[in-house]
Amino acid sequence: MMKGAFAMLSEKVSALLNEQVNKEFYSAYLYLDFSNYFEARGLDGFANWYKIQAQEERDHAMLFYQYLHNNSAKVTLGAIAQPDKVLDSDMTVLKAGLEHELYVTGLINTIYAAAYEEKDFRTMQFLDWFVKEQGEEEDNANDLISKMELFGSDPKSLYMLNSELAGRVYSAPSLVL
Repeated sequence: MMKGAFAMLSEKVSALLNEQVNKEFYSAYLYLDFSNYFEARGLDGFANWYKIQAQEERDHAMLFYQYLHNNSAKVTLGAIAQPDKVLDSDMTVLKAGLEHELYVTGLINTIYAAAYEEKDFRTMQFLDWFVKEQGEEEDNANDLISKMELFGSDPKSLYMLNSELAGRVYSAPSLVL
């Protein structure tokens, strides 16, 4: 028996999961663009924070990719759009990050709703991790904005915040497929 052949994904859920692979890779591109912005500004801690964020998004894409394969679904890789955000201030970047995380939360919710409609409990269980993860992502983005509002206009405080963000280390997601 083929791996996962006993519970095929619906076309709708499969299509949404495939789209999410692309959206997660786009998120990685976007955060690399944010990292580039901060590198150019000499804020290596912020650049590090977003570089790690890009790694996480790439891993998320691969989790969706593997989930599709594990369920005998065809994976279709589309072109990844070039980031198009205008990055003209530190705060613009941070707010664009929050806006993007809210967008991704909406995408995850749409897939979840489709899985619920199809009574696809396996996909719902898979998505539970992403629902929790998006809550954390939104909290992190809000936290960065709050800290920048409090400390960003003071050079010494900005230096300390940058140093704090430089300490972020990558940790792979703990989702078991």
